Amino acid sequence: MKLDRTDLQILSILQTHGRITKVALAEKVNLSPTPCWTRLKRLEQAGVIEAYQAVVSPRALGPAVTVFTEIGLASHRKNDFHKFESAVMNIPEIRECWSLGGGIDYLLKTIVKHIDDYQQLVDALLDADLGVDRYFTYIVTKPIKQLPGLPLYALAGGEDDAD
Repeated sequence: MKLDRTDLQILSILQTHGRITKVALAEKVNLSPTPCWTRLKRLEQAGVIEAYQAVVSPRALGPAVTVFTEIGLASHRKNDFHKFESAVMNIPEIRECWSLGGGIDYLLKTIVKHIDDYQQLVDALLDADLGVDRYFTYIVTKPIKQLPGLPLYALAGGEDDAD
C-alpha cells in the first residue's frame, strides 16, 4: 500500500495520541472529518494500523525489573527452534522474543516484579528441556530511550519524523 504524506501524518499522530477524537485528528491533518475517517478506515482495513492500545507504566503497578536475555540453543534443527518458540509464546513475562542471525539464536525481553521471579522463569525454561545450551542475562538499570511506534517517515522513504 502506498502511503502519502497525509496518511503518514495520521499514523504519526495516532502513534502518540491514540485517543484523539476523529474531529481533532481531521483538524491536525487539515482534512474535513469524512475524508479523514475514510483514510483511517482504509489504513485499518489494509492492516497498516494493527491495533489501538494503552501504554501502561510497569512502575505504576509496583516494582518492575526489565531483563534482556541472549539464548543459544544446543541444536539448530527446525523442530528445535519451533519447540523453543512455542514455549516462549506461552510465558507472559517474556514480552518480546527476537530470532537473530549471528552468535546467538534469540534475544528475549522479560519484565518481572523481582529478579528472583526472573531466575525462576529461567530455571523453568531450563527444566522444560527446550534445548537451551547457554544464556546470558542483562538487567536494565536505567532505560535511556524507549520510543513507542515506528519511525514512519524513515521507513516510508519520506521526510523526517519531526512532525
